[in-house]
Amino acid sequence: MSLVDTNWLEKNFDKVKIIDCSWHMPQTERNGFDEYKNIHIKNAIFFDLDKNSKKDTDLPHMLTDAKSWENIVSSMGIKNDDQIVIYDNSDVISSCRCWYNFIYFGHNPELIHVLDGGLKKWIKEDKATTSDIIKIIPTNYIANEKRELVKDINQINKNILENDFNVIDARSLERFEGKVPEPRKGLRSGSIKNSFCLPFSELINEDHTFVSKEKILEKFKSTGYEMGKNIVFTCGSGVTASVLALAYSLIDNKYMPNIYDGSWSEYGKN
Repeated sequence: MSLVDTNWLEKNFDKVKIIDCSWHMPQTERNGFDEYKNIHIKNAIFFDLDKNSKKDTDLPHMLTDAKSWENIVSSMGIKNDDQIVIYDNSDVISSCRCWYNFIYFGHNPELIHVLDGGLKKWIKEDKATTSDIIKIIPTNYIANEKRELVKDINQINKNILENDFNVIDARSLERFEGKVPEPRKGLRSGSIKNSFCLPFSELINEDHTFVSKEKILEKFKSTGYEMGKNIVFTCGSGVTASVLALAYSLIDNKYMPNIYDGSWSEYGKN
């Protein structure tokens, strides 16, 4: 149950911790935290995707270390057995990256959900919002890092020769084929050799909900990837790769999200 709908959240409001993980591409000139302070779902805690990532790197949104993650989540007042619903108000469905981070650091996947349609759908349905900031009581969260759920550049390069897993890229086809420049400076255009392309936007409806499971399966099959092999997702900086990972979990409930963390922000430098 990676996804929950707005009615489910409304009915289970007092049984879950709610996280706002709104993040926007730099060129949009939008600030997720400023928007959160103005309007959010009641009791929501803000998760800053930039601040809560690895510090000593020039790559965006890289996974932090386990101790830092424990401090981050403890400061959010979240416990290891909490049921969590993550939402966003972002065109890139950034809540999925937070979903992946929690799973990577060992939170029970059955307790981590993304709100289908996010804040946009919640507001459209006239459900309760606020600008009040919740008072947080810190906890003592313990991480259990799942290193097998992330790939680094060496594993990606090795796979080009050995073909052990599929690599599926969530960027647009134009970026994947190198027909347009990358939005981040200093990166060449193109894609990882032998990878496949499935733009994440093809899996998202206009109201920010995911398309049906049947449509998701159809879209994955259309990429031509080798079914039955493990799948690793990539994108520009690891955000929309997580959208594909969540979508795939909807058609394969045994799938654990596996991300090339550096994504094209790293690979496009080499």
